[in-house]
Amino acid sequence: MKFVNIGFGNMVNSARVICVVSPESAPIKRIVQRAKDEGKLIDVTQGRKTLSVIFTDSEHVLLSYMKPEKLSEKLREDDHEEERITVEQ
Repeated sequence: MKFVNIGFGNMVNSARVICVVSPESAPIKRIVQRAKDEGKLIDVTQGRKTLSVIFTDSEHVLLSYMKPEKLSEKLREDDHEEERITVEQ
């Protein structure tokens, strides 16, 4: 199980992340509101502007102040590290 920092020391299990998107479109805003209503929204922005929305396989939605590009870079780094560990074993 590998964790990725999504801002302010908050971590998410990288294996559970389905996608990372920008929060600007109307459909994403509706999904965020629905998650909030269902108690499945986790806001880790600490009051800063939401720059990315993270979807997990457990149907939780996380809000982060980090840009989607930065988060996807961190997730890719984690994938490459996992591949290296597998090859070395």
